[in-house]
Amino acid sequence: MQTALTSPLPLIPFANAVQRGLHVRATELAEVPRPTYLRRVSPWFWPLLFLVGLLAGFVDAIAGGGGLITVPVLLGTGMAPAEALATNKLQATFGSGSAAWHYRRAQLVSLREAWIGILATAVGALFGVLAVTRLDPTLLRRAIPILLLVAAWMVWRRPNLGAAECPPRAGREPFLISVGLVLGFYDGFFGPGTGTFWTLSLIGGLGFELLKATAWTKIMNFTSNLVSLVAFALATRLDWVAGLLMGLGQWCGARLGAKVALRGGAPLVRPIFLVMVLLAASKLFYDGWLK
Repeated sequence: MQTALTSPLPLIPFANAVQRGLHVRATELAEVPRPTYLRRVSPWFWPLLFLVGLLAGFVDAIAGGGGLITVPVLLGTGMAPAEALATNKLQATFGSGSAAWHYRRAQLVSLREAWIGILATAVGALFGVLAVTRLDPTLLRRAIPILLLVAAWMVWRRPNLGAAECPPRAGREPFLISVGLVLGFYDGFFGPGTGTFWTLSLIGGLGFELLKATAWTKIMNFTSNLVSLVAFALATRLDWVAGLLMGLGQWCGARLGAKVALRGGAPLVRPIFLVMVLLAASKLFYDGWLK
């Protein structure tokens, strides 16, 4: 008698949905020039990938925006767009995880206080990934750069924003649940600017100073990155060698960036944060309005 083979049937519809979503994202990146003669990432690129991860991790741990560095480099290796997106999520998980770990060791984040936000972010990110094939991101692609420019204007006009702790304007748990669901969904569905929105929300809603808000942001970024990574790994091919090499660089860079941020505090974080928000807004404005 023939033995029945078991298969993870419940995961198949989910993986198929994510795969369709990655195909949509890939077609958006298909116009980006990249070498056609490269079929895979050559070992000659490995040192470069590590250094790019190192730089991106350093910047991202302080102010976010590391994806502005890593995605073009992955595309420049000749990697297919869908594979580049998935591989980028792999390496980014290392960076956000490293920054979150070091900020927690510095006692800027309490998991006992943040757990409800972590759970809400994970749930939101899962639904965001599933929504990729069901919702049109065109509106977000045009609206997000405008929102980021408004955020940059707020930070520039208010030099003392996040300079010190302020009384919270909302209850911690309701705030973390609502914002975690919304921004987790956004990060799973679209992504750019998530760290900026988290940081400013924590400052405005819970009265955090800038460095503490940055530390909490990394915990939430790590959560949504990890959920998205699992979804992508089920649905498409990753370049594990490239992703892990960049991830190693991300881990080291994020560790260094977190240490620099802890020493410099808000006066150091604020200008770097402002520059990265403006760069992200400019890139997204070009993609959404001019391209």
